[in-house]
Amino acid sequence: MILIQELLLSLLTIVVAAALSFTLTWLLMPVLQRYALAKPNARSSHSLPTPQGAGIAVIAATLVTAAAFAAMTRTEISIYALGATFFIAVVGAADDVRSLPVLARLLAQAIAVGAILSTWPDDTRIFPLGPLWIERGILLLAGIWFVNLVNFMDGLDWMTVAEAVPIAGAIVALGLLGYLPPMTAVVAGALGGALIGFAPFNRPIAKVFLGDVGSLPIGLLLGWCLLELAYRGHLVAALLLPLYYLADATITMLRRLATGETIWAAHRSHFYQRATDNGFTVLRVVTTTFALNLVLGALAIASTATSSLKTKTLLLFVGAGAVAWVMQSFARPSPSKQQTRG
Repeated sequence: MILIQELLLSLLTIVVAAALSFTLTWLLMPVLQRYALAKPNARSSHSLPTPQGAGIAVIAATLVTAAAFAAMTRTEISIYALGATFFIAVVGAADDVRSLPVLARLLAQAIAVGAILSTWPDDTRIFPLGPLWIERGILLLAGIWFVNLVNFMDGLDWMTVAEAVPIAGAIVALGLLGYLPPMTAVVAGALGGALIGFAPFNRPIAKVFLGDVGSLPIGLLLGWCLLELAYRGHLVAALLLPLYYLADATITMLRRLATGETIWAAHRSHFYQRATDNGFTVLRVVTTTFALNLVLGALAIASTATSSLKTKTLLLFVGAGAVAWVMQSFARPSPSKQQTRG
């Protein structure tokens, strides 16, 4: 009975956030078309100026819905996480309007990630061995990187929806199964619902983009949820859920570093971007990514249901193999393009 009530609450959270996000995006569209046009650059997959900034609606819907449902159900929720999300959204909005210096952006991100890390007591550890300050320092850097890689991966219509919705859905499922606290599931449900409400406006060819005001706080919220999972002894699940995000962005960055490129400069080197250059349609890229993330979500949930380290490791390798297969297929010309060349 309790599980049914929690399931209905999760579904209601998703529906309310989706409706609010859709409505806010629709109301914002005329303003964004007038004041927030994103012009095509070296990173872009679009050829015409397109409004950006719909992340305002997505993040507002997420925060309002999560806070409202937490208050209604008297569920404890992290004010630090919500406050840090709002803060980084404001920074992202400023960057959308007028590009901020790299160091200023990194400093703001460090403040937001640091604020979230400060909410956990000193005895909360992922790895009990070694000094606390080393673990927290690594988590700070990892958090900053995760916030940025979500931004980097938001370079194709529906791409963030295809990535974040399955991750959020898996986090909600893990909350229902008791592996995460209710507040984490509520926030994930609100975020997933808000992205679903945004999706009709972003479907190929997109009428509006999230902008940094959306992608940066989405990265922060997802990172917070994944850290909650890791702190509860489910590190493998926390790695599996965003594994495509992590692999594509990290391998691309390392490859660009090796060739001496400026890693923060606009580019089209990510595997999902190379896929469109190789003849894959946008819809095929995002549906493949969505399907991959459903598989990773299932593997993550399975990893929490076993205490066997061997089984967890096997599941991680299966997930890594699936990610490698998708990235390899993205890096090669599509069959239709090969036939054209022939």
